Amino acid sequence: MTLPVQLGLSRRHVLRGALAAMVAAGLDAPRKAMAALAAPAGQVVLTLSGQVADTNSDGVAEFDLAMLDALPQRETVTATPWHEGRPTFSGPTIASVLRAVGAQGSKLRIVALNDYSAEMPVEDAQTIPVILATRIDGKTISIRDKGPLFVIYPFDEQPELFNEVYFGRSVWQVARIEVIA
Repeated sequence: MTLPVQLGLSRRHVLRGALAAMVAAGLDAPRKAMAALAAPAGQVVLTLSGQVADTNSDGVAEFDLAMLDALPQRETVTATPWHEGRPTFSGPTIASVLRAVGAQGSKLRIVALNDYSAEMPVEDAQTIPVILATRIDGKTISIRDKGPLFVIYPFDEQPELFNEVYFGRSVWQVARIEVIA
């Protein structure tokens, strides 16, 4: 016999109590209780490590492009120092990627394919709709064109971001994100 049965509690009451406790603690109870982070079916394009609660491979969270596409998407039309005109960047917000893995930290170390890295305060992801662009003008981003993933701030929407601080955080060819306490 399991403990809940010994105490005369139904599984429904135990689950309802656990969900209520998670909600009271500010956790995303339905996601935690109902779904685990699936394993990528395609080529891994992003790995999250560090302070992440939901993993799918040896203590890290790996994503393929389809998994990133399944997250809520955002488009940002903006000029950048690296592109002509005002292309349309699209992809999940970094905040939605962090929510998908239950990240808890104060900063992110974003690492490119060539091991270049930059730190971003988690506050940026929470207060600015920063995206992890998977596409430019509707097309996936090749490595040659700074892909497969590119951190994009909404420079046109928030002109105060158009400066060296945020340019430095706009890592391209993103491969990994480490969530730091």
